Amino acid sequence: MRIGELAAVCGVTAKTLRFYEQAGLLPAPPRTAGGYRDYPEQTVKRLAFIRDAQGAGLSLAEIRSVLALRDAGASPCAHVTALVDRHLQDIERRLAELRATRAVLRGLAERAAATDPADCTDAEVCRILTGATSRVEGERGH
Repeated sequence: MRIGELAAVCGVTAKTLRFYEQAGLLPAPPRTAGGYRDYPEQTVKRLAFIRDAQGAGLSLAEIRSVLALRDAGASPCAHVTALVDRHLQDIERRLAELRATRAVLRGLAERAAATDPADCTDAEVCRILTGATSRVEGERGH
């Protein structure tokens, strides 16, 4: 299957396919007598896997490591499980940080609603934000 056909079937560009090949996600395909790439049919499944793995939040380097295990004949299940667990932990940490930031922003919004600009002094840059950083760090447990 030529590069344009594969790109159309998989919903990617030929440039993406060449990039994936250069990045080690796709093996270099055989070439036709005219020098055109001639991708085997199983490349469609490999590209679907790459898309699914990206959708799960895996980086191209992580996807390449999974594919390398499979290409070497090993089962990548334990490796994928470790990657998923690490990504899940990262997401949980980021969610906790976002919840803390949301709490601080809600407090600042209440302060802003109760602040009369006439009470602001030249000594303060902004009374609403003064001390906000220490509140964010306190909410995050720093």
